[in-house]
Amino acid sequence: MTSGPLDQLRILVPESRELDLFAGMLEKQGATTRRCPLVQILDLEDSTEAEAWIGQLLAGDFRDVIWMTGDGLHRLIGIAEKIGRRDAVIAALKRSRAITRGPKPTRALRELGLPAPWLPAPAPTSQGVLQAFAEQDLGGRRLGLQLYPGDGGLPLLDGLRARGAIVLPVTPYRYASDSDTTEVLQAIQELVGGQLDMVAFTSSAQLTRLLGVARDAGLRDTLLHALTRMPIAAIGPVIKTTLRELGVRTILRPERNFHLKPLVNVIAAAWQASRLPHGGAA
Repeated sequence: MTSGPLDQLRILVPESRELDLFAGMLEKQGATTRRCPLVQILDLEDSTEAEAWIGQLLAGDFRDVIWMTGDGLHRLIGIAEKIGRRDAVIAALKRSRAITRGPKPTRALRELGLPAPWLPAPAPTSQGVLQAFAEQDLGGRRLGLQLYPGDGGLPLLDGLRARGAIVLPVTPYRYASDSDTTEVLQAIQELVGGQLDMVAFTSSAQLTRLLGVARDAGLRDTLLHALTRMPIAAIGPVIKTTLRELGVRTILRPERNFHLKPLVNVIAAAWQASRLPHGGAA
């Protein structure tokens, strides 16, 4: 095992898409990783509705588009490419006004060469997006809205419609469970049994799946108790808010960067500090 600043750290890594990369970065610094990918982001089985939304965009049905996730933008471009409309969609998006919920969709816009957000949300939440429109009349205004799977974006959809906006939503990808339930339960048992020192979440969907499996097994409260007694590493302010609401006290996250390397650096600094006498800081 490689020696380094993460020696003796036992950490649960629920990432799917970049599991090998993330776990490898931790292991290179001496950590022992418990790999348990929880959620995969997959293409739609049927993209008919997404293709219809693309048609509305190209027809100029809306000029304002709210991007909730970076994955949503990339998957939508992928669908456009499959139907031979990638360049047309890029051109339409360059003419549109982008509203982003947080740094990931902003980064996705930049990667595609699209304009910076016309209206970044003051907070990376659905409520933050609503606040971005606080001074604007939405009566009859047509908005495109990229959602993510599940019910998390519905309060924003309802809030915009309550203010008179005509909202045209699209969900351009789906979630799929990755590790089977037996494997996830084993990881939960290791967490509650003190065999792991930390968890590193890279999306709220991972936390949702972990808690869902624990709930179905009658272990949700036990798991929450374990999570509140250990440091939790996380990328992004959205999951930070969720963890705070669950009572997690110690959340390790880069303040202004949402890449894996800064997250690993934060984990290493916290682990080193925790091993100093009296929990002092380096």
